[in-house]
Amino acid sequence: MDKFKAIEVFVRVVDLGSFTRAADALGMPKATVSTLVQDLEAQLGVRLLQRTTRRVGLTAEGAAYYERCARVLDDLREADEAVSSRHGQPEGRLKVDMPTSLASLLMPEAIPRFMARYPGLELELGCSDRLINVVNEGVDCVLRVGELRDPTLVARRVGDMRFVTVASPKYLAQHGEPTHPSDLMQSAHRCVHYFLPGGKHASFEFQRGSETLSLTPPGTLAVNDSNAYHDACMAGLGIGQIPELVLRTPGRENALKPVLTDWCAGVMPVHVVFPSNRHLSTRVQAFVEWAATLFETTPRPV
Repeated sequence: MDKFKAIEVFVRVVDLGSFTRAADALGMPKATVSTLVQDLEAQLGVRLLQRTTRRVGLTAEGAAYYERCARVLDDLREADEAVSSRHGQPEGRLKVDMPTSLASLLMPEAIPRFMARYPGLELELGCSDRLINVVNEGVDCVLRVGELRDPTLVARRVGDMRFVTVASPKYLAQHGEPTHPSDLMQSAHRCVHYFLPGGKHASFEFQRGSETLSLTPPGTLAVNDSNAYHDACMAGLGIGQIPELVLRTPGRENALKPVLTDWCAGVMPVHVVFPSNRHLSTRVQAFVEWAATLFETTPRPV
């Protein structure tokens, strides 16, 4: 038995809470993962994991063993990265998750620049609007837009994203242009809504100086995917609020027109989030610094 490999597998099973997820993350057959953990238990003479059909849990002995093994693996990883960073750039796999619309915005130029700057990194980029479980899904970090509501998360705020109110030329030709946010509540207008987990529609936010408004205007379409939201606005299905960066995306420059331009549609914080029990590797540090540089020039509301 390769004891080091068995320990690495054991720690990954605990981190992800599943033999199947650990096997996928390690690129190994599930049977091999199970055998390595069983061999480790046999060699130690104790049961480390409690297995049920629904979950994998730690025994008391397993919890104590896990804490020490996790620290050892973190120390080894840190030593490897320290040596590697002295001889060049960060290397290895970096698993990141971010919203689909943000990935679309960054893919044409920003992400290629990141990859060119760190050629030794293998970026595995997950794109989804859902709030993934940072620990259970085995990601190194997550780029999130909006307020963080989970106090257990460790995060660094890297910037802000300004939103604007927009409509397509087709929509404006049919319905006219609103002159005040309250116009959106009238029957002459309709809005595209983004619905949150649980079905609640996100409100439309407006700020002008010290004046703020939060409205839920009428609409005939609601979606839960940010790219679909942008497409619906471009199709003339209603007024929407989107990141200002979208207006500068190649191919979308003239598809949408800003409206109610004397009102800011809100500014949301951008964070890089990572597990609290995981060492902040040089790979993640490189990503955090890149993200901070990327968003540092985002304008704030006036």
